[in-house]
Amino acid sequence: MPLSALEIYKLLPKTNCKECGFPTCLAFAMRVAAKQVELDACPYISEEAKEKLAAASRPPMRLVTVGVGDNKIEVGNETVLFRHDRTFVHEPGLMIRIKDTQPIKEIEETAAQVDGYYVERVGMKLCLNGVALENASGEVETYLKALKAVQANTDLPLILMAKDPKVMAAALENLGDENPLIYAATKDNWSEMVELAKEYKCPLAVYEADGLDELAGLVQQVEEAGVEEIVLDPGTRGFNDSLNVMTQIRRLALKRNFRLFGYPIITFPGEGTNSIEEETILAGQHIAKYGGFIVLEHFNPAQIYPLLTLRLNIFTDPRVPIQMEPGVYEFGEPTPESPLLTTTNFSLTYFSVAGEIEASGVPSWLLVCDSEGMSVLTAWAAGNFDAERIAKDVKRFGVADKISHRKIIIPGLVAVIMGELEEELGGDWKVLVGPKEAMEIPRYLKEVWE
Repeated sequence: MPLSALEIYKLLPKTNCKECGFPTCLAFAMRVAAKQVELDACPYISEEAKEKLAAASRPPMRLVTVGVGDNKIEVGNETVLFRHDRTFVHEPGLMIRIKDTQPIKEIEETAAQVDGYYVERVGMKLCLNGVALENASGEVETYLKALKAVQANTDLPLILMAKDPKVMAAALENLGDENPLIYAATKDNWSEMVELAKEYKCPLAVYEADGLDELAGLVQQVEEAGVEEIVLDPGTRGFNDSLNVMTQIRRLALKRNFRLFGYPIITFPGEGTNSIEEETILAGQHIAKYGGFIVLEHFNPAQIYPLLTLRLNIFTDPRVPIQMEPGVYEFGEPTPESPLLTTTNFSLTYFSVAGEIEASGVPSWLLVCDSEGMSVLTAWAAGNFDAERIAKDVKRFGVADKISHRKIIIPGLVAVIMGELEEELGGDWKVLVGPKEAMEIPRYLKEVWE
């Protein structure tokens, strides 16, 4: 039976040292009880307490890390089946597969494209996470040449895909401490792959397509041999079978606390489909239910962009809106005579307004008020974008020092606050009512602003 937070707290050192990343030992105990953090995060826990807390310390899904530094991928530690129950924590890694049988120039180009691809959405930089290099040739030298070509063009994390432990050993020796994911241990080679995973301290994927009982048995052998970071591949590739099996694995890990399935899953949507369109749809299914590493067959921006957007939407906490930092933003090279607009710090609202200001070509100032991440009407209704809040931010960000006039343009949707805002601002400030829709901003700045 799981221990409560108070029972866990009694076994902690109670120093409130904060070295675990939490303000108090009680806060840390609550996270351990919720299986959101591992006990090892406490540097002062005694061995006796570790033994007593072993069952309560590990989350139902282990956190697995691939790569090093800022580009590393962390997958796992999920505690819920459905996003609306709490939130999903670690978004899946999206990787592109390259085969060593491809021409070297093509390998270099693809690796460079993966490394350089990104899109900006709501102020966030969305990008791919790495490359999966497959030993399709079965030859050591061919694989090492391909690996060298990939390394020369990207620092992103790698999945090394090779059935032959000798090929895998040669690749790991060349990689050093880059912490790739080894793919994969099977019932035929698991012993050798385990030794490589232990020697190079890398996570290990376990592949077994004959059923969940067989997969659990192979995982148990790998665990008992000393590997802790494991990724599961149940071998299912189609729409229906992968959804059923991946959901079963997640349920068994979270609801039944079945430790052998308490690991992230790797998927290959291109292997179960007949076109890039079908692969995109299946990859989207895997993002939602419940892929950890998703390996795509093609580098195609038209395919990748919607998947990155879907991943962002699913792995964003629905209780916390995406927000911009409040402050004064410049567009073009505004002068003291340039117009001053204002809006809320909800990211979608900001980027809608910012895009139209840029499109107008009119150098402008934009005051982004702290609305706690709410849109204009929602923030106004909640009292987070009223005359008092706007006037406060005008003073807080020194707006009067940036402009020579005393005119501020408010969104047309909150025209009702015009009089109150003029009173709050005082002096010779004049409040102008702008358009209700962002798309009307260019016309307003060119034809109405004086």
